[in-house]
Amino acid sequence: MILTSKSFKHQGRIPSRYTADGINISPQLEWQNPPKSTKSFVLTCIDPDAPSGAFTHWIVYDIPTSKTEIAQGEKVGKELPNSFGKSGYKGPSPPSGTHRYIFTLYALDIEHIDSKNFFKEIEKHKLDTSQLMGLYERTTIK
Repeated sequence: MILTSKSFKHQGRIPSRYTADGINISPQLEWQNPPKSTKSFVLTCIDPDAPSGAFTHWIVYDIPTSKTEIAQGEKVGKELPNSFGKSGYKGPSPPSGTHRYIFTLYALDIEHIDSKNFFKEIEKHKLDTSQLMGLYERTTIK
């Protein structure tokens, strides 16, 4: 399975429009070659470089197998609260330095994932994963 974006390249800089410094809209993402037995997808965006540890910017689950792309700003599936305590996408906003933002797509063998013990359920049901990593450093601190 391969996860890519027209918004930024793997290991490239995330444009500010997709960050808290811009319009804070989710980037375009697309994928191909999921396992044939996939019944749903989950997408996460996590900053592993946050001072407090892994910081979640986005969790989308129950994405149907009919989807192979999430358009810029598009809402699909269901969302869980991010580390800001709100559902939906919240773009990069590192306090200092360059941070990595890792978008991970999971192909699951179930249609609907239980939001309780979410990451344990993903591990139990994942068929494949793919990651896309973008970098962001603020030019001005808000």
